[in-house]
Amino acid sequence: MSPHTTSTPRSLDAVRPDRTHWLELPPHRTSVRVARHATQARLASWRIPDEACANAVLLVSELVTNAVLHTLSERILCGVARMRNDRFRLEVHDGDLTGRGIPDRRPGPDDEHGRGLLLVREIADCWGITRSPLTGGNAVWASLATVL
Repeated sequence: MSPHTTSTPRSLDAVRPDRTHWLELPPHRTSVRVARHATQARLASWRIPDEACANAVLLVSELVTNAVLHTLSERILCGVARMRNDRFRLEVHDGDLTGRGIPDRRPGPDDEHGRGLLLVREIADCWGITRSPLTGGNAVWASLATVL
């Protein structure tokens, strides 16, 4: 499966379709780069300030990496939506049907991995995890202000 835009933004349906962008990705490490570039391009087209855009790209990178490395997904959906009140929302949906959710990791000072969600917690204004109505797996979302 190759990455492509999908026209089913059901989870971000509170906004108009012209303010929502979805990308369907295969569960490969190269999808992280594709998601970063697509998010960067979309936010730039919406004239999101550079610092907010950089934070969003970092969050998408972490969320897609988690979906690729830690789930048995056949596909990953990556969405970005421009919301009201100078905010935007990122979502990554995986296909993990185990129902186990996202593990709460507490990496030690010498650990090289396991800090992705810690970054999400620090950078996002708010974030969360729910079951995805689109894939049946996890839907991890983060909300950010367009102006920091």
